[in-house]
This record gives sequence, structure tokens and C-alpha cells, in this order.
Amino acid sequence: MTSPTAPAPSDAPFGEDLSADLALALRLADAADAAAMARFDAADLEVSTKADATHVTEADLATERALRSLLEAERPHDSVFGEEFGVSGESNRQWIIDPIDGTANYLKGIPMWTTLIALSIDGVPRVGVASQPAIGRRWWAAEGLGAWTNTPSGGSRRLAVSAVDTLDASSISFQSIEQWDMVGRVDDLLRVSRAVWRDRGYGDAWPYMLLAEGRLEFVAEFGVKEYDIAALVPIVREAGGRFTDIDGVDTISTRSSLATNGILHDDYLALLRTD
Repeated sequence: MTSPTAPAPSDAPFGEDLSADLALALRLADAADAAAMARFDAADLEVSTKADATHVTEADLATERALRSLLEAERPHDSVFGEEFGVSGESNRQWIIDPIDGTANYLKGIPMWTTLIALSIDGVPRVGVASQPAIGRRWWAAEGLGAWTNTPSGGSRRLAVSAVDTLDASSISFQSIEQWDMVGRVDDLLRVSRAVWRDRGYGDAWPYMLLAEGRLEFVAEFGVKEYDIAALVPIVREAGGRFTDIDGVDTISTRSSLATNGILHDDYLALLRTD
């Protein structure tokens, strides 16, 4: 299941005003929060197993249905690509949705799960929202409009990646050792971990947001689909970071990701290079 949209270079000139699309993405996140929280930590939550052996809950399905319903009303000519119901439409404007990223956490009542909403235009994620309602956090961005997060007082704060410029002072998140082992790259992970100050496996979408907030310098993983990372791309980039696949290619379709503070991106790539 993949997006049909052919990618354009992310650095190609783009002058479209995305304010209305970002406002809609935030309203979509409100609807997703309501749908997902309605069944969070429910004792009778319905859970089933998909063909790929991953779990899906009734909340995953209900949340994506709620988002699709709102998009049908607000953007009937746009395409939608969701984890649970695939692709509908053929527009170059495509909403990419992961209704609950971190379903394993959700079904166990662990509050670290995220709804991810992106708008991709000509194959490039231009708008992104990552919402974690169980802990009251949200991050959002649109190209040219900056990256932002909510504050305890109810306001918003602009995001900026860190200015750390040496590997030995950097902090990284690698998702899980299993991911790296499955693609035969544990040695690469160890090489990176030995070169940096601190390594932790925070998991799922949250470490990318920590990077955008300036708290990490590197996040990388394998086995990711477009809907796992599309919403994260504009948030990281608008915060001043860099987002590619694990080999430095500007794409979200090769099942790997590498997000950094930008300053150290090439240094990390050099450490990860296996040839």
C-alpha cells in the first residue's frame, strides 16, 4: 500500500500560502483527538491483528473514519492516503494520515501515541501536525510558516533545532535495536552510539518532536511507511532541521528515515555509510 503521488524535489520553489491548509489540519487533529481519546484505556477495547501481524484497534478505524469524513466535506477534490483504508483520489494534493501511530502503546494504555496528519503537494510533505492528546501535547508546521508547539498556559511556542555542532556533544534516538538488526545494521548503530554523548530509544513520533524542540540531534529508524513520517517532515524542516532517508536521499518512500539538527547531518551519514 503506497501513495501514488510522484515526488518533486523538496527544495523546488514553492510559494503557495498554506495558512488555510494548516488551519484545517489543526481542526482535523481536534477531531482525531476526540475520536481516539473516547476509547483510550477502555477495558473492552476491540483489538484485531492485520495481515502484517500488527495490531489495529477500533479506535484506529474510528479515528481515520472521522478524519476522512471531515476531509470529504472540506477538501473533496484532495486525495487521502491513510494507514487503515489506503488511498482514495488521485490529486497531487494528498492528505497522509496515521490515525494512531503507536497502536501498541495505545492498546496497553500507555499515553505515548500520536495522530499524524500531513498534506503532501506534488509528493512533498508541506503541512504536518503531530498530536498526542493523552499527554496534552501537539506540534504543527507548514512550509514558510514555521514549526510550533503548545504550551502549558495555552499559548504556542516556535520550535528550533539545537545548535550542537560536534558528534561527541550530541544526543540521539534510534527507535529500537530490533529495527536495525532486521536490516543488518546493528554495527552502524553501535558506531554512531560510540561517537555521541547519549543514546536512547524513545520510540515512534515523539523523538522527532524532541529533535524539533532542540532536545535531540539525531533520530533514525527503519521499516517506516509514508504515513509514519510524512507529518514529521515539515515540523523538523521548519524547525531548521534536515530530514532524509538513512542514505541521505530526499524521500519518504524508501522505508527508512534520518532526521537531524541539520548541522550534523553529513557527519551522521558518514558514520552510517557501510561502503
